[in-house]
Amino acid sequence: MSGLFAQVLNGLQYGLLLFLISSGLTLVFGVMGVINLAHGSLFMIGAYLAFVIARWSGSLWLALPAAIAGGILFGALLERTLFRRFRTREHLDQVLLTFALILLFEEARSMLLGNDFHSVPVPAALDFSVPVTADFAYSAYRLAVLALCVLVAALMFLALERTRMGSAVRAAAEKPEMVELLGLDARRIHTLVFALGTALAMLAGALAAPLQSVYPGMGDKFLIISFVVVVVGGVGSVAGAFWGALLIGLVDTLGKAYLPELAGLAVYMLMAAVLLWRPSGLFARGA
Repeated sequence: MSGLFAQVLNGLQYGLLLFLISSGLTLVFGVMGVINLAHGSLFMIGAYLAFVIARWSGSLWLALPAAIAGGILFGALLERTLFRRFRTREHLDQVLLTFALILLFEEARSMLLGNDFHSVPVPAALDFSVPVTADFAYSAYRLAVLALCVLVAALMFLALERTRMGSAVRAAAEKPEMVELLGLDARRIHTLVFALGTALAMLAGALAAPLQSVYPGMGDKFLIISFVVVVVGGVGSVAGAFWGALLIGLVDTLGKAYLPELAGLAVYMLMAAVLLWRPSGLFARGA
């Protein structure tokens, strides 16, 4: 039972990290109609940012606000200079643009930081295990990541549900063609959504850096699994991204632990089943 409990906690923590990445991905596609293959590279940039700041300052804590602030600024810059011009273009053009960005980001990373694998130490204040039951203790840092992701998710839902701009973003995600008819500033919404998505992806990378090595191309795996989350949860649905990410996180983690021969297929089998049953996603509006 202790082993199962540990795997469930690992699955929840992994799923919540996936939510940070996939929520931005689903909003960008739902609101702007843009397929951003470079979203995984933004996760990688956040992880490398955590590595650089932790090595320079000796503290991961500075990397978290830096990832959020840097993500907002970088995302706004990308949207205004590149993605705004490609929003109404064919999806093939968007795919080519974002694939080119992947190559540019990877080349810049190689020139600045090399191609070695790096480790980021867990903050000393959280480098211990918390007793959960009489015979089971769990990493304090992983629990902190889980709690922080829940807090970010709660703040995100609150902003989307309780603010005027959040209502505009939800309206744009559900009915993009209604934005201009309602007199909303579409460009402002697009910049906000893309900046938020970039900040969430970079924050996820910074949080994940102490949990795994920081290495070239590390965002590719997370990009693929995030697209699975978007498909399962429903395009444009943040709530769908949340529940879909938790489901995928648990299926992937428990599959690797108890069905290793099917571990590589479990999440894709789940996605195929969802597409057959509810093509619009489990939690999409009107599904």
